[in-house]
Amino acid sequence: MKKVARTEIPRKAIYRLSVYLRCLHRLENNRIHTVSSEVLAKAAGVKSTQLRKDLTYFGQFGTRGLGYDVKQLIEMISEQLGTKSLQPVVIVGIGNLGRALLSYRGFEREGFEVVGAFDVQSSRFPKEASIQVKSMKVMPKVIDEHLVKMAILCVPPTAAQEVTNQLIEYGVVAILNFAPIVLSVPDEVTVNNVNLAMELENLSYFINE
Repeated sequence: MKKVARTEIPRKAIYRLSVYLRCLHRLENNRIHTVSSEVLAKAAGVKSTQLRKDLTYFGQFGTRGLGYDVKQLIEMISEQLGTKSLQPVVIVGIGNLGRALLSYRGFEREGFEVVGAFDVQSSRFPKEASIQVKSMKVMPKVIDEHLVKMAILCVPPTAAQEVTNQLIEYGVVAILNFAPIVLSVPDEVTVNNVNLAMELENLSYFINE
């Protein structure tokens, strides 16, 4: 079975693959071994035609009348998303949000391992924590040792671009940005912005229609 290049998969389809993966994990936990496109699509909140189109990026598979093998589909999507093995990630900026993310225990379940946490005021954090908050000065060493390509950015907007430049210089190519600022990055670097105020504004529009 021939698989198309990752670059050919639309960004929105990649997001939907993440949704499908969570639905499949729930099915697996309930000991369901096969699932039809209609059932999986309903669980994911999409049309079955959309789901089938998204899954064609893996090639043609599945059994007519029986559906998809849940375990096989989990493995295929995990491989496509790069989470079949633990993906190392660092968190930069340990304010209120950074601390909340640092205390979250679900990262490994989703295929990610936080290997470092960094802040300009690292000395004010307890050293006995499960993940010690370290100085920004040692960040390049940790990124290099763990081959980190992904970072979560929780710094103030005034520092976001400078820290982003540093991360890119050290080899990071994917950034989840919580700072309310548009980052300037090279074409080969991917940034996903999380702006809670904008999301709430979007919801506000619909409840005020």
